[in-house]
Parts: sequence; structure tokens; C-alpha cells
Amino acid sequence: MKQENIRNFCIIAHIDHGKSTLADRMIEMTNSVDLRDMKNQLLDSMDIERERGITIKSQAVSMTYSYKGEEFLLNLVDTPGHVDFSYEVSRAISSCEGALLLVDAAQGVEAQTLANLYLALEHDLTIIPVINKIDLPSADIEGVKKQIDHDLGLDPDTAVCVSAKAGTNIDQILEAIVTSIPAPTTTEDDTLKALIFDSHYDPYRGVIVHVRIFSGSIKEGDKLFFFHQNSTYKVEEAGKFKIKLSRTGSLVDGEVGYIICGIKNISDVRVGDTVTSVSSPCSKPLKGFKEVKPVVYSSIYPVDTNDYNELVNSLEKLKLNDASLVYEKDSSAALGFGFRCGFLGLLHLEVIQQRLEREFDLSVIFTSPSVQYKVALKGGSEIFVENPAHYPDPSSIETVFEPYIKANIITPDDFLGPIMNLCLEKRGVQIHMNYLDTKRVELVYEIPLAEVLYDFYDTLKSISRGYASFDYEVIDLRETNLVKVDILVNGEAVDALSLLVHKQNAEYRARVVCKKLREEIPRHQFKIPIQGSIGTKVIARETISAMRKDVTAKCYGGDISRKKKLLQKQKEGKKRMKLVGNVELPQNAFLAVLKSEEK
Repeated sequence: MKQENIRNFCIIAHIDHGKSTLADRMIEMTNSVDLRDMKNQLLDSMDIERERGITIKSQAVSMTYSYKGEEFLLNLVDTPGHVDFSYEVSRAISSCEGALLLVDAAQGVEAQTLANLYLALEHDLTIIPVINKIDLPSADIEGVKKQIDHDLGLDPDTAVCVSAKAGTNIDQILEAIVTSIPAPTTTEDDTLKALIFDSHYDPYRGVIVHVRIFSGSIKEGDKLFFFHQNSTYKVEEAGKFKIKLSRTGSLVDGEVGYIICGIKNISDVRVGDTVTSVSSPCSKPLKGFKEVKPVVYSSIYPVDTNDYNELVNSLEKLKLNDASLVYEKDSSAALGFGFRCGFLGLLHLEVIQQRLEREFDLSVIFTSPSVQYKVALKGGSEIFVENPAHYPDPSSIETVFEPYIKANIITPDDFLGPIMNLCLEKRGVQIHMNYLDTKRVELVYEIPLAEVLYDFYDTLKSISRGYASFDYEVIDLRETNLVKVDILVNGEAVDALSLLVHKQNAEYRARVVCKKLREEIPRHQFKIPIQGSIGTKVIARETISAMRKDVTAKCYGGDISRKKKLLQKQKEGKKRMKLVGNVELPQNAFLAVLKSEEK
């Protein structure tokens, strides 16, 4: 394939605007897969993606399209829309020259649409606006064109109006890709430069590396040098993504494909690394990706301590497939050995939990999520704390700083009041309010990240009937009044249940957690107090009553002193049992803390 006939592009949009459905129609129209193998959400390979109807992993596919008698190779990278997976989008964009920006004809331009547009413009991509779902009764094509012009600053006359579900005007998109998106730039330098933009693990073939060739070529038998690991490998197989891996034997300048080098050690491959030739290496690596910064932290522990090594291997394989996952070793007095993990958001955390359980058949416990706080100590030193177990003694703390986010909310003006109240409840400060048109308002708030961790997104969708959209970026650290809430079960503090919260929310959060634990912990032979405390001050309490045997059942009448004697004897036995008895905490008790904000 001639380089001028190659087109590399991605599809970017807000969540649920029809990216995966549009990819399905393009694959069908280019006959890239047999009809008998066709199914909905073809590029969403994980069960979780299909069940939830969301894209989690970027997926690449090569399609051949005939235009005016010439064959064109179209390399598509389908990207996620949820804000938690914006790192996947940035990596996909770096391997393309153009992007289809999808806008829902009924919902219009939303927060993540803007965020992804700016991401694409940073990389100088050619943007083709696409208005999807034009067959919906509520579709407002002219209104959306005005939004594309006003909100996005793009030419609305170049927008392609399609229905991905019905397959309407898909040929117009393919024509626009060929005519509008430029071919990969040619370089006089034949030195091999390839960027690793993704990878996945195959149990039989080892690590399969996804690459974009920026100059030179790769063919089977070549010896390659990986900059980051300073290691050398021989190419066993090279090819393109034709839904399944399609072996071609070589990859040339401008192409997107995969290479297999028999790499068994997962840590030897790093996303963003540069691959070059051993015989004539390039002088410096390509610009990779910025290091991803987790915003939510939680610890993972195996339910069965014998599964620890399995958990180690599983996280290594997940890290290869998900470069934004960050983890380090951790331990707990209650749960044993595990890992402290960093995530890009709560949905990211939930997806990792489900993947560990489904793909690796592991039963795991996640502790309550928290953010990373900066603690200035009285001696002048500073530490970063995301694990409540590592929170220093309050007497040694000078100041605590928490991360703030800039939240961008786009909503119909009908829901303005409830959304502003929600932001105020979450300690948000309004920066500005902008009417995009007569019906839509853009709200910008600065809110503590810890406040949006639990139920902010769900509540926002609920009070706006699903119409409000939400996007955010972490901006800075600000002073806060933070306290550590310990959860005591039968007088013993359980480190895995501890919480770091703002002082004004401490009592409410402690009450909710204690109530949940009372429902989850089974009754024992003795009374179990569950307490939430800040230091020595108890701020919440629930009690699980003891299971009692009716010791007076055999007394039919007679003197009351006989019954009192039996009850007193039972009372003393309960007291002794409480001193020596252990409370068994079920797995659900730890999961209850995760769900503690549910109304």
C-alpha cells in the first residue's frame, strides 16, 4: 500500500454518543469482516464493555476502502468516552492524523466532547464533525450545527449527518476520511522510529506490542531495540489488526500494526516507548506520553491469602493492558498482604475489580477509596498520604492540603437550581456560569476531589434526568480541615475500614458506615459495639445484639429467684465470652464501606 493512500484516524466523543456503533457500520461497509462473524459492539471485546454499553479499551482495526478506483487503507482506533479513560484517548490520538468528532443529534455538544476536541487540537489533528442519531424523533440537526459552530469553533457545513444504528450516510464519512484527513507525513530519514501506543498479553505468544511506524519499516527477522528497557528483541511476527491479528510479515512507514517478539517478561514493555533498529538506531526516542497521575487510591487484598501470588501476576497482566493502573505493595493487620492501587476514577476502580474477578477468577476485597493528601508537618517536612493507615499523629501536623478539581458541567437550564445546590453541598465554589444558548448552561465549579468520589456523578445524572454532562481536571492543592475516622468493632480498630474525611462530613460518614456494618456483620453469642471515632472521641455507634438462648424456658412457675439466678449466670458467661471471643468480619462488611454513600 502506497503511503499517500494510508489514513490513520480515531473516533472521539462524549460517552454514549454512538462511537462503537459507528465503527461497526464502517467495518460492515468496507467488508472487513464476514457477515456471519458480525455482531454489535464488535470492537468492544470485554464482557464488561458489552454489559455496560461503554468502551473501556482503545481498539484498532485496519479497513480497505475503494474510492475513485484507488484502494485506501483506513486504520481506525475506537476510543472510550468516559472521563476516567481519557488517558486511553490521548494515546490513541498520538498515533493518528485525523479524528471523527461525534455529536449526538438529540443531546448536542457535551462536556467530554469539548475535552476530547482540545486533546485532538493539541496534536494538530484534522477534525471531521459527525452528527449521529439523526433518525431520533428528538433530533435537532440545525440546533446541533449551531452548537458545533458556537461551542467547538468548527465549520458546521463540513459536518456529516449520519445514523450509525440505521447505517445512513456511512459512505459519506468514509469519503470525508479519504479526502479530508492527510496521509502520514513522509520523512527522508529511513531510520526506524516506531511508537508503542498499546499492548496486550497472550498466554501462548507472550506480549503483543501495538505500534505506529513514524519512519522506516519493520519486517520479520529484524532485530529491534527498545529504548526504555535498553533491550534487544528479534521480530517473530508482524501484521495488522483485521479484527483478529492478520499476519503480513512487515509494517511500513505510516502504518499501524502489531509485532510479536517472544517477550515473556511483562515489565519489559512500556507504553510510550520508542522502538528502533539495532543495525541503524535513531539518535533519540520519540516524544512519548505524559505520565498519568492517579486521582483515586484504594487497597486490594485477596480474600484467600493463598491467592496473593496469583494477584501479583494478574495485576502485572492488567498493567500491560491498562497503562494507567498504578500499584505498590501494601499490608493490613486485618486483611494481610495486598497492593495499594491508584485509579483515574471510581469507574476505573470498579472495572479493575470486575476484570480481576472475571478474567483471573480472583476473589478480592477493595478498601474505601481516598485521594492523595499533602501533609505539612511541624518540623518543616512534607509527606503525601493516600492511605488512612499512614496518616500521622494529629499533634505533629501543621497543615493538610487536598486536591481540587475544575468541574465543567453542561446542563439544560431546567435543572440549574438542583445542580447548583448539589455543588454547594459538595463544598464547591462557582467560578463562572455561561449560557451557551437559550436552553443550555455551562457551569464551572472548583470542588474538592474527595467530594466527587462517591455519588456525585450518579446524583448529577439523577437530578438532571440524564441530560447534564460532567468533565473535570485536577487543578491544585488547597488547605483543608481533615480528620481520620477509625472504625472500631468490639473495641478493636480495623485499619482497613479507616477513613480520611473533611471534619464537617466526619459524623455523617461514620454513622452511615456503622449502620452498614451492623447489617453485614452476623450476630454472635455476645453483644458487638460498632463505633466511629476521631482519636478518643466516639462520634457514631451501632450495636449488634447478642444471640440469646432462653435459659428460663425450663422453669414452669416457681420462685422468681430461680429465674434470676439462671439469667445472672448467663450474663456472666456472656461477659467472659466477650473478653475472649473474636468477631469474624465477612467480605461484604468491607464492600459495605465502598457503598456507604448510597441513599
